[in-house]
Formats: sequence, C-alpha cells, structure tokens
Amino acid sequence: MKPGLIMRLSPPQILVYGFTLIIMIGAVLLSLPIATVSGESMPFLDALFTATSATCVTGLVLVDTGTYFSAFGQLVLILLIQIGGLGFMTMAALIALVFKRKISLKERLVLQTAMNQGSMEGIVRLIRKVLLYSLTIEFAAAVIFSVRWSFEMEPGQAIYYGIFHAISFFNNAGFDLFGAIHKPFGSMSHLAYDWIVNLVAIILIVLGGIGFIVIADLLEYHKTRKLSLHSKVVLSTTGALTVIGFVILLIFEFTNHKTFGALNGSGKLLASLLHSVTPRSAGVTTVDVSQMRQASQFFLIILMFIGASPGSAGGGIKTTTFAILVGALVAMVRGKEDIVMFRYRLGKDRILKAITLTMFAIFMVVFITMLLSTTEDHAFLVILFEVTSAFGTVGLSMGLTPQLTEFGKVVIALTMFTGRLGPMTLAYALGKKTDKELYRYPEGKITIG
Repeated sequence: MKPGLIMRLSPPQILVYGFTLIIMIGAVLLSLPIATVSGESMPFLDALFTATSATCVTGLVLVDTGTYFSAFGQLVLILLIQIGGLGFMTMAALIALVFKRKISLKERLVLQTAMNQGSMEGIVRLIRKVLLYSLTIEFAAAVIFSVRWSFEMEPGQAIYYGIFHAISFFNNAGFDLFGAIHKPFGSMSHLAYDWIVNLVAIILIVLGGIGFIVIADLLEYHKTRKLSLHSKVVLSTTGALTVIGFVILLIFEFTNHKTFGALNGSGKLLASLLHSVTPRSAGVTTVDVSQMRQASQFFLIILMFIGASPGSAGGGIKTTTFAILVGALVAMVRGKEDIVMFRYRLGKDRILKAITLTMFAIFMVVFITMLLSTTEDHAFLVILFEVTSAFGTVGLSMGLTPQLTEFGKVVIALTMFTGRLGPMTLAYALGKKTDKELYRYPEGKITIG
C-alpha cells in the first residue's frame, strides 16, 4: 500500500486493513506443510479461519491446536495472538520506539482509535505502559506455569507450555496445547482441581479483560490515591458480573453430573469461578459446556454478549456499555433525568452511543444466527451460542465449529473479525464520511410504553 494512500485513510480504515493484512499473512503461513504435524498443507479456508481466530484472540478452532499443528504452526499462532491482543499498531509503535523513530500525528490518531481513547493526550506514554505491563504480566505467569508443569513435563516442554498459555490466557485467546497431553478439544478439563493453574488463569483473564487503562490506573493508585470514573465502572461491573455468574452457575450446575456435579466441593467452587470469568472473552474451560443445562448455556450467552472492557483484547458490547444501559434503566424507574455513576453525570452522547452499539450488536447476532440456522444442521441454541462466542471473541464452543460448512466458516470468521474491531469501528471504516448538519428539525413527541 502506497504511503500517499495510507495518509488518505481514516484511523478505522487503517485498523481494518491492518488486521486484514495480518490475518492473510497468518493464513498463508498456517497453510504451509511445515505448519502441521502430518506435513500436509492445511486447506486455505481452514487456515484463514484459524488465523482470524488467533488474530482476533477468539479461540474457536476447527482442529485441536496441540495435536494438529507443529512447533512452527504453534509459533505462528502465538505470534498472531500477541499481535492481535496488543493490536498491530501497538506493535508498530514498539518497533518505532526501539529504533527511536518519532511517532507521527497520523499514527497517534490510529493508536487513539485502537486503544479506544477520547484524545491523543498521553497516547505514546500509554502505549509504553501497555507494552511494559503486558510483557511483565505474561513473564510472571509464564514462570509460575513453567514451575508448576516442570513436575509433570521435561523442563523445556514446561517452559514452552508456560509461555504459550501465559500469552494465550492474558490476551483472552483461549488457545491451548493440552490436547497433546490429555485429549483433543479437552481444554483444561484435566486441571479442574489444580488451584494454581486455575487461579493464575483467572487472574490473567481478568487482567486481560479489564483493559490496559484500568491496569495503569490501578498501578498508579498509590501515587494518585484516586481512580478514574472509567476504572470505577469497569471494576465494579466486572466484579458484579463475576459474582453473579459464580452464584448462578453454581446453582444451575451443582447437581448436573455431566459438569459440576462430577466434582467435589472445592472443584465445584473453582469451576464456578472460572466459568463465570471465562465468558469475559477467554474461552478456557474445565467442563464440557455442551453438557451444561440450557439455562446455564443461555446465561453464558448473555455474559459473552456483554464481553470484556474497552481498551482490552476482548470483544462484546463491553462492560461499560452494559453499565450505562443498566444505569439508564435505573434512572427511568426512579424517574430521574440523568444517569449518575459515582457522582458523575453521563453525557447524552455516551448514552446514545451505548444504545446504538447494543442495538447494532443485537441485530448482527440475530441476523447471523438466523442465517446459519438455514445452512447448519444444529439446534438453534447451539448456533446462537457459537455466533455469540465469535462476536464476543470468547472461544467457548458447544462443538459446532469443527462441523461448520464452508459457508459457515466464512460467516463465523467475519463475525470474529467484526467482534475484535468493534461494530462501530467497522461501520466507520466502511461508511462514507458525512458532513455535519447545519440545521436541526423541530422536536417531536412519540408515545412510548
């Protein structure tokens, strides 16, 4: 792409084209014979689907990662996950900082869009923090995982597994290699009682899901002694959803002998906590979600639709959007005109954006579910679950993904792509730029309710 053409592109367009380029490069590499254990080339559509899933940090897979891909293929996947999780513009900024190249105004605008920031002020400083915090957290988790697994594996394999899963879990990707040592598509089912691995995985998922802005805010709290409104809303909403999810899943699945019912008391508590966190956008499981009761599966769909928080690697409508919708509901019920959170009044533009994003997401999930219901021979709830998982870049699956038709693979891949970039970013990138209206129509009234 010519530099002159790049300068004419808007930040959302650069993000869309950049992610597309990364995915295409990943697909080509994964389709090489060296990327598979068998030495046979992976069909390009399957490679494209897998590259999309890795770059969009989703975790939906057509084949078992640990048994199908060679070390080269797994390396490609983890690089795609790291680039997709941090964002390709963040990685580009890292290269620029390493070579001491000044970051241009255009690049700052793209970084602002990628990090979902309201202004460019301090954007380069934030990027430095993002890179530092991410690598530090991943390194610490990799060390813990490596030490834990060194009791069961050769030191080299333990370190390799530690690094791979630390990156995958922190970026909320959900890819794992456990199929090579346990069973294909088994995720962490053999680690249901392992408190160390589960708790570290939960911490990684939460840290990766709350967003880098909140992490930076928390680490500087000892200096500032205050948190931003954004951080307060993200932390309170994430905490509330985790507690509610823990209680509901524990109640619904407590006596289900195909899931939590097969575990002892501590196992039930640990599984409930993990599965209340993993719909944030992670896709890590210790039980088969396809065997859960339908009430639990539908509740997971709701959690996946909400997703992670702004500025993170996760998808969904985001926790802040959900908080604004709940705030609007409470305000209307109480007869209040304003939505107030932590003694701050929210502007109407924030409320309209939250409603627009939610409606856009609902229409998208419903339309794709209806579309796949005509091409995929599976139950409606299974299809809805898979579509929501793709949109929320979660990676939880009820077993539909490996059985998708060619058309279904394309549709789910596009859904993952939209979920990672965000429906609004994609709409801005593909839509035409409109001039600001110079006049306003008179206000009208419509009866509601």
